[in-house]
Amino acid sequence: MSAAPSAATGTARPKTPFIYNPTVRSIAYQVLLCALVAFLVWSAISNAVENLQRANIASVFGFFGTTSGFDISQSLITYSNTMSYGRAFLVGLLNTVLIAVLGIILATILGFVIGIARLSKNWLVARMAGGYVETIRNIPLLLQLLFWYNAVLKALPSVRESLAIPGGGFLNNRGLFLPKPVFLAEARFAMFALVIGIVGAIAFAFWARRKQDRTGRQSPVLWVTLALVIGIPFVVLVLSGFPIRFEFPESGRFNIRGGMEVLPEFMALLFGLVIYTAAFIAEVVRAGILSVVKGQAEAAYSLGLRLAPTLRLVVVPQAMRVIIPPLTSQYLN
Repeated sequence: MSAAPSAATGTARPKTPFIYNPTVRSIAYQVLLCALVAFLVWSAISNAVENLQRANIASVFGFFGTTSGFDISQSLITYSNTMSYGRAFLVGLLNTVLIAVLGIILATILGFVIGIARLSKNWLVARMAGGYVETIRNIPLLLQLLFWYNAVLKALPSVRESLAIPGGGFLNNRGLFLPKPVFLAEARFAMFALVIGIVGAIAFAFWARRKQDRTGRQSPVLWVTLALVIGIPFVVLVLSGFPIRFEFPESGRFNIRGGMEVLPEFMALLFGLVIYTAAFIAEVVRAGILSVVKGQAEAAYSLGLRLAPTLRLVVVPQAMRVIIPPLTSQYLN
């Protein structure tokens, strides 16, 4: 019986051929696939550029510098039809940002109120909030926008019969006319104070949160935020002689001159987006509160936590959290 060969004298294990190596094959397949995709993309782009050149259509962004030749009804910056496409694009971008910011703020507030109302023990309030959510969510957004524009705003009185709004404004089928603020040169100090106040409020909120996590003690975030964001800029405005003037609209026989005009199209878009989105936010708020059992809330209260734990599942500003616990205590208890 012969002895087994040692490691030194034993036969070597046969090597796997290069083309049969799984690692090599996987890398090769991926390289071939990437090359094929790159070739298809390059072919599509080349074909598109050739067709555009054949049709005398610009395929680059050079048209941004050419004259647009069309008007935009509402713009936050100066614009006319003699300006470039780039200016028109900037006007549209700013209008989109404006409607988005206003819509997010108003929809969040309305949705939060509706979501809390659905948890109310008052039968009428809860059913009205539930009916709002179920009705609005099942109506297409485009149909709601058409309703607000054609059935509500277009039905307003004409310019001659404009509805007077307290404070010097007018409302008619051409839009909403409000006093336009005119900032003097001294107003820049108040704007600078506002920026500093916002930065200080954010920094204080972070510091207060870390302090609460470390020691369990809460800080007056709401009052400090109000003092920094509103109080300090207001004091600067008073000290600088309140450098803000208002241009009030004046009603004529056929038109309203002066002031700030909010077009019906903008109002219809804002109303539709806010009311439609608030229905979904209300369900998010309600689901966040219902997902936390009553025992967890009681355990948090037994540890001395003043803030209802359910509110940590609801995304709300830090300044609003001091008024939310009374609203939800009825449900939690």
